[in-house]
Amino acid sequence: MGSNMARHLREIGQVVTAVYDVNEAAADALAAELGATAYSRLAEVTANADIIFTVVTDDAAQRSVFLETGDSLLVDAKGKIFINCATLSPGVHVEIEQRAVRAGAHTLEACMASSIPQARSGSLFLMCAGDEKTFATVRPVLEKLSSALRYVGQTGRAAQVKALVNMVMNINTAGLAEGLGLAKALGLDLPMVREIFGLTGANSQVLKTDGEDMETRSHDCFFSAAHAAKDSTIAWALGAQNHLALPLAAATKLQYDRMVALGLGELDKSGIAELTFPGRSG
Repeated sequence: MGSNMARHLREIGQVVTAVYDVNEAAADALAAELGATAYSRLAEVTANADIIFTVVTDDAAQRSVFLETGDSLLVDAKGKIFINCATLSPGVHVEIEQRAVRAGAHTLEACMASSIPQARSGSLFLMCAGDEKTFATVRPVLEKLSSALRYVGQTGRAAQVKALVNMVMNINTAGLAEGLGLAKALGLDLPMVREIFGLTGANSQVLKTDGEDMETRSHDCFFSAAHAAKDSTIAWALGAQNHLALPLAAATKLQYDRMVALGLGELDKSGIAELTFPGRSG
């Protein structure tokens, strides 16, 4: 996601100065493509950019790039703006904001409800949260990356909304996989079933993006099962913290956890069909 956001920004004339990734070879290749510099230290990224986007995998990775000691994006970060795009636990966004404030820097959540093609084309759906003045400052850049942009409140709120989006999306994906799996077991014509789903209350955005892929086992990764497991866990935990039973979210989490346990975590989320179609690996 981050590399394709950078490609789009460069393509429309924005100056991308610095690139960092734990995969140094990937960072070097992207930097060469963009005319930027790949740095091996986080502090060098901050030193050479005014606005820094972070797109990481999980809570631990986010904390690791914003350490308050040692190599960190927070070294000499006064006046810098960090736009954090990963799907994280809401409390982590609040924690990182507090660390940044102590360093004299600013943060903004910009959670993405989109995938790789939208990152590349600049048509992301961005849910933003944090200080409104910071949002206003970086809005011109965010508008270049998005087709829809929403400010949803103070830090942590965007992560809450994103958790809900992914919770419902993952439940829909799991339900679609079960429906099509059962249709296959019944010997029904799957294109016909998908067409009827699309004309009835069984319709969903997931049907459009994942239905055929589930049938043909085309699970090239746009949003991994491992990330679906992580995001379903975030939503389930929010429910537990608020004393709510979320049985569908819990069941969906267990399905994606099972994919990871079976070594299928790097498949696209549509790969959950491997657990439900007769004769497949699940």
